[in-house]
Amino acid sequence: MTARINLLPHREMRRKQQQQHFLVMLGVVVAMGAAIWFGVHTYLDGVLTNQQARNKYLEEEIVKIDKEIAEINKLKEQIAALLKRKQVVETLQSNRAEVVHLLDQLVRQLPDGMYLKSIKQSGTKVSISGFTQSQARVSTLMRNLESSQYLQNASLVEIKSVSQGGQRLNEFIMNIDVTRAAAESSDKKGGKKG
Repeated sequence: MTARINLLPHREMRRKQQQQHFLVMLGVVVAMGAAIWFGVHTYLDGVLTNQQARNKYLEEEIVKIDKEIAEINKLKEQIAALLKRKQVVETLQSNRAEVVHLLDQLVRQLPDGMYLKSIKQSGTKVSISGFTQSQARVSTLMRNLESSQYLQNASLVEIKSVSQGGQRLNEFIMNIDVTRAAAESSDKKGGKKG
């Protein structure tokens, strides 16, 4: 006699328990997944917000620095312009007595029997033209100009015979250089004495 045991209800019950256990585990896994997702999302959102705040701060600082750089460049341009002006003023200051010395030396060194027709200056170069009674006086003028502390490199460009007012004269053109260093050093010496 064999006993007949019906295992279907037991299997059915076990299947229900396994299904419940699966659903509970599924719920736990979904809840844990949602919690992890929420935690990671919150963390990444915080990191993103922090990075955006840093980026905004850096952009603001870059704008400030760009403004400062623009101001510095503007100041550099102003400084360059002022230095240029200063250099022009210093050049004018150092050369202001140059014309006076030139004319004074020409008057002092000009021999009798000569007179000047024109004087043209371009930088340190001076071109003189005039009339003389003899060519020897031109060489005397050149020697006199060479001995001046303000003038140097006297060179004769041209000398020719002309008739002026019924007289026979020699017309000459001469170039000389003005020495600015000598004028500056004498101005400095003169400034120390005064």
